[in-house]
Amino acid sequence: MLTKTAPRLGVPTSVIGLGTWQLGADWGEVSEGDALAVLDASASAGVTFFDTADVYGDGRSEQIIGTWLAANPGSGVFVATKMGRREAQEASNFHLAKFREWTDRSRANLGVDTLDLVQLHCPPTAVFSTDAVYDDLDILVAEGAIARYGVSVETTDEALAAIARPNVASVQIIVNAFRLKPLEAVLPAAEAAGVAIIARVPLASGLLSGRYTATTTFAENDHRNYNRKGAAFDVGETFSGVDYEQGIAAAQEFSADAAALGLAPSAAALAWLAQLPEVTTVIPGARSVEQAVANAGAGSVAPLPASFTADIQARYDRYFRESVHPRW
Repeated sequence: MLTKTAPRLGVPTSVIGLGTWQLGADWGEVSEGDALAVLDASASAGVTFFDTADVYGDGRSEQIIGTWLAANPGSGVFVATKMGRREAQEASNFHLAKFREWTDRSRANLGVDTLDLVQLHCPPTAVFSTDAVYDDLDILVAEGAIARYGVSVETTDEALAAIARPNVASVQIIVNAFRLKPLEAVLPAAEAAGVAIIARVPLASGLLSGRYTATTTFAENDHRNYNRKGAAFDVGETFSGVDYEQGIAAAQEFSADAAALGLAPSAAALAWLAQLPEVTTVIPGARSVEQAVANAGAGSVAPLPASFTADIQARYDRYFRESVHPRW
C-alpha cells in the first residue's frame, strides 16, 4: 500500500483508507462482528486511515472503532471523526461549548484522550467564514482534546474558504469519476497549502462498481433508497447527486474501460483517485471483508494511462457536467 503525507496533516496515511458510514448501520444492518472483521481486514491489507463521524449510527461507528482500537494497541491506525450534524444546522450552534460537548462524546466513544483529527461535518456555509469557529478549534488543539482539525464540505467554494485558513489540516470532499469539479481549483489550492485532501464517495455510492442496474433495489434504511431526492441531507451524498439512470449508463462505459486494463471497475475508480497527486487518501466504505480487501488492493495498482483520465473527462462532460458542475 502506497502512503502520502500532507504537510498540515503531518502523518503518513495509506492512499486507500476506510470510510465507516456503513458500519454505523446506515446502509442496512451490519453486525458488530462483521464490522470488526472489516476493520481487521482493512488494517491487515495496509489501511492506516479510518474515517467516521459522531452521527454514523448515532455513535455506533465510533464505538465499534473504539472497541477495535482497544483490541489493537499500537496499530498505527489514524482515526478521523466528524462533528456538527447532531444539532440543528444553524451557524450559531458552532461554538466552543458545543465543540467541547461533541468532542468529549467522540473521545468517549473511541476510548481515546486526544482525537487524531476532527472535521466539521458539512456545516452551514456561513461557518466556513466565521473567524471565531477557527479560534475555538485552535483552543481545543491547545487543550489537547484534538490533535488537529479539518472540514468536510459539500461545495468547492466551501473547500477553498477552509483551505485559506492557516490551521486547517484537511478537506474532505466528494470527488470521483462522476464529480470532477474539485480537480479544477480545490485540489491545486490544497496541494499549494499543504492541506490533505480526503476523497469521499469515491464510488458514487456504488454506481462505479458496475454492479447496479435500473432494477436494483436498496434496503429501506439505506440512504440510496430514502435520500435519492435529498429528503434527508444533501443529495450530492447519494450517488454523487447524479441522475441514477444516467449513472448506470456511464458506469457501464467506465466498466468497459476498466476491463480493457484488466481491472475491476471499483479498483479502477479507486486507483484513479489515489493516483491523483493532490489526493492524500480515498475512503471507500466496505460492508464485508471481501470488499475491504479488494478496496485496499487499489492502493497498489500500476499507474493508469493518460487515456483513461481523458475518457473520464469526456464522459463527465457528456453525462454530468451540465447538472452537477454548477451545483457543487
